[in-house]
Amino acid sequence: MSSTRPSTLRTRRAPSAPTAAPVTLAAASEESATTASSPASAKASRAHSRTPRKSPLLTGLMTLVLLYSVVPLVWLFVNATKSQDNLFSSFGLWFKGFDLFDNIARTLSYDDHIFLRWIGNTLLYVVIGAGGATFLAVLGGYALAKFAFPGKRAVLAVVLGAVAVPATALAVPTFLLFSKLGLTNTPWSVIVPSLISPFGLYLMWTFAREAIPDELIEAARVDGATEARIFFQVCLPLLAPGMVTVLLFAIVATWNNYFLPLIMLKDPAWYPLTVGLNVWNAQATTAGGEAIYNLVITGSLLTIVPLIAAFLLLQRFWQSGLTAGSVKA
Repeated sequence: MSSTRPSTLRTRRAPSAPTAAPVTLAAASEESATTASSPASAKASRAHSRTPRKSPLLTGLMTLVLLYSVVPLVWLFVNATKSQDNLFSSFGLWFKGFDLFDNIARTLSYDDHIFLRWIGNTLLYVVIGAGGATFLAVLGGYALAKFAFPGKRAVLAVVLGAVAVPATALAVPTFLLFSKLGLTNTPWSVIVPSLISPFGLYLMWTFAREAIPDELIEAARVDGATEARIFFQVCLPLLAPGMVTVLLFAIVATWNNYFLPLIMLKDPAWYPLTVGLNVWNAQATTAGGEAIYNLVITGSLLTIVPLIAAFLLLQRFWQSGLTAGSVKA
């Protein structure tokens, strides 16, 4: 006899999960406010970190540099407006009368318009000398940067050594060389030495090495372009910012060149502005010489106007090259 035990269905309860703590409205609002404010605070902190700190010491030094640069120009302009008598009877940094246009007319017409001849000489030396120095520096810098040839390291060492040699140290040897060649007291004695610019060559070498990708030159060669066409049509536009920089340096150096023309030239008809104005300035110390300090100051003011114009006209080429090489393709 089998007994049947009633089967009892027992249902086991699964262990209940721990009850989450109730989230209050205040806590939720505080959390959302923290989450929303974190990007804003991070952005504010980054902006604060990018804000340059002001340094009283650097501000004072920059003020001194600004005064050192601007005060001579102000003095030059103010005294160019004075007559010969008012130069020594008034304060140097303030006006007394206004004879600027009369001084300019007298400067241009004095001594049979010799000042205009000096301007023409200076422009001749700058156009041929500074222009030729820039072109040679671009050619040499491009060749040193993009071509491999025997003795390249020696050439670079010579260029770096020549940068450290001051131009005045080479003036006397240059004079002796040109006197043997019979070229003294001629424009070539000033133009030919100006064609050599070791600093310009070094500057163009460093600029061409970074501004012109090697892949661009190889692609032009694959397309069948000659080396001359690659340089003039492909590479030269990329070298424009560096070329303008070298040109401005060469223009300033040639325009302000004084010692070399002083020892090379004897004929006042070939003087540049620097030597000519110095002759006018020393005229008062000679026996029977006429003091024309107002004309010397006015001539100095007229001398710096072309340099300022050149910097203003060529400034945009500098700005176009400020970011050259900063972004990789």
